[in-house]
Amino acid sequence: MSSSKFDIVVYGATGFTGQLVAEYLAAQYKGDANLKWAMAGRSKDKLATVRDAIGAPADTPLIVADASDPASLKAMVAQAKAVITTVGPYQFYGNDVLAACVEAGVDYFDLCGEPLWMRQMIDKHEAAARASGARIVFSCGYDSLPFELGVFCAQEEAKKVFGAPAARVKGRVRAMTGTLSGGTAASMKAIFTAAANDPSLIALLRNPFVLTPGFEGPKQPPGNRPVLDQDLDSWTAPFVMANINTRNVHRSNLLMGFPYGKDFVYDEMVLTGPGEQGEAKAKRITAANTSEKMTSSGPKPGEGPSKEERENGSYDLLFVAIVPDGRQVRAAVKGDRDPGYGSTSKMISECAICLLRDTPDVAAGIWTPGAAMGHPLIKRLVDHAGLTFGVEK
Repeated sequence: MSSSKFDIVVYGATGFTGQLVAEYLAAQYKGDANLKWAMAGRSKDKLATVRDAIGAPADTPLIVADASDPASLKAMVAQAKAVITTVGPYQFYGNDVLAACVEAGVDYFDLCGEPLWMRQMIDKHEAAARASGARIVFSCGYDSLPFELGVFCAQEEAKKVFGAPAARVKGRVRAMTGTLSGGTAASMKAIFTAAANDPSLIALLRNPFVLTPGFEGPKQPPGNRPVLDQDLDSWTAPFVMANINTRNVHRSNLLMGFPYGKDFVYDEMVLTGPGEQGEAKAKRITAANTSEKMTSSGPKPGEGPSKEERENGSYDLLFVAIVPDGRQVRAAVKGDRDPGYGSTSKMISECAICLLRDTPDVAAGIWTPGAAMGHPLIKRLVDHAGLTFGVEK
């Protein structure tokens, strides 16, 4: 590891999200002589164009690496302490770069929202990653970092107030301005296609504990239709990212040694308000969330919102921990950019910096970012990435 030239290599830096990651590192860590980073992608010319467009230093190193050329990926990984990859869908383009990181003992960060692929990678690489020293960190963007850390904060507050964590937590989206990323839409499409081609995958896809091999917890709320939430006096609609976020939250619980208990129940929904208006809005969101509509509308991979749209975007997430006698504690997580791009590019960058600088002793293996880095990561996201974490009465 000591021979590594670069602390971080951003793989996919010519893509829409990868470019934003590189732009963030160039701006946020300008003048930081201790951070050595490089941009990687298929075309050196395109990399140079992006480097100049984002205002990165002219001497920012450029590495040619292609998902269809495993040797180029190994050569890229050999130069790095950590690789951030934004090249998805990962089930198509992620296998070789992940394998190269595991083999070389190099840390890996992605934005994956593909639970089936993640489970396959856990089964295939967990033991090898532990042996090589690689820390593999999935889902370092909007799926699923704010949700994983929101539950973490709610449970920390529950321990203070109730003396123990709550067996029931509700994740609720209060507001979200901004589009889903083109990569997320492409990943969803790929998941649906894979399940259609292999019906045995459908059961895995529906299993809330698909990312906790060897552990099956209690029955979880289905979250697939409008429901009146009595605890919050509001109608709720299905949340399109619940299928990945809830799985990551359960994995986080497992990786931390079940601090939320083995009877932990968690779901995510969108708050739509009380009364008939709330019900009508919940039904509209449900109708708009069909898989066909989600994957056919919105940006294509490599496309995304304008700078103005990204900067005007935001999100507001509520986490309610409830104990059996009905008492609640509430935590909120808010982001100052659109979730899919502006905030995501900052989050994954800070995950990599946090593991490198703040939590170097995290053990090797396959992680969720919150379980790996916890409080130091929250501090870094607040200090640098425009997130806020707070307790609400």
